[in-house]
Amino acid sequence: MFVDSHCHLDFPELAADLPALLERMSAARVSHAMCISVKLETVERVLAIAASAPNLYASVGVHPDDATVLEPDVATLVALAARERVVAIGETGLDYHWHSNADPAALEWQRERFRVHIRAARAVGKPLVIHTRKAAEDTLRILEEERAAPADGGPGGIFHCFTESRDIAERALDLGFLISFSGIVTFKTAADLREVAAWMPLDRMLIETDSPYLAPVPYRGKTNEPAYVPYVAAEIARVRQLPVEEIAAITGDNFFRLIGQSG
Repeated sequence: MFVDSHCHLDFPELAADLPALLERMSAARVSHAMCISVKLETVERVLAIAASAPNLYASVGVHPDDATVLEPDVATLVALAARERVVAIGETGLDYHWHSNADPAALEWQRERFRVHIRAARAVGKPLVIHTRKAAEDTLRILEEERAAPADGGPGGIFHCFTESRDIAERALDLGFLISFSGIVTFKTAADLREVAAWMPLDRMLIETDSPYLAPVPYRGKTNEPAYVPYVAAEIARVRQLPVEEIAAITGDNFFRLIGQSG
């Protein structure tokens, strides 16, 4: 059985067809999925979806790319983390891609938002779901400064939809984080990422869809969904020269160990 560690089932492309989506998950042998929050304005939708089925979990948090949404504070995130089926804090992190022309000082709001999430995760002992895009150095620095590593009493967590170099992967692993691969690993242009997937320790690996985005080959360009996460596992199995069932079992075990649940 496969676990989709990161999807957005509350987004319109997926929410309108949720019962059928869950049936397709089951048919594809995807046993569980984590529905990820991106802003406070819609977090109740995420929580309602996660509470609607025993094989769904939720995270609570605010994505780093939009300065106009409601700003979280530690107390709000801690309260939300106590809700039913919530197992993680995020999606949080840094995204400099859409702000590449900005004065670096003008992005301090992103860095402060990230720190708020780390502090909330430390308070509740639930892992972080990390988004980093064109911001790896600052992401790692802030995680270190805020003592997010389990070795420092921090919550650890997931570098989701990983697209960085082996060096960044090694540094994330050294901090005690897991690394999650999405459908990008199946793309023709992702040879470097496949090398990271072939190298990294299996006991630190997760798989995800990030649906409705980033559908893997052979569905690239179409709406993604949790039923497609086996294609991610299959590509990793190919580059590791392992049975896909082994990748499914290991990444599933890694997910449940991270969230402190049994599968």
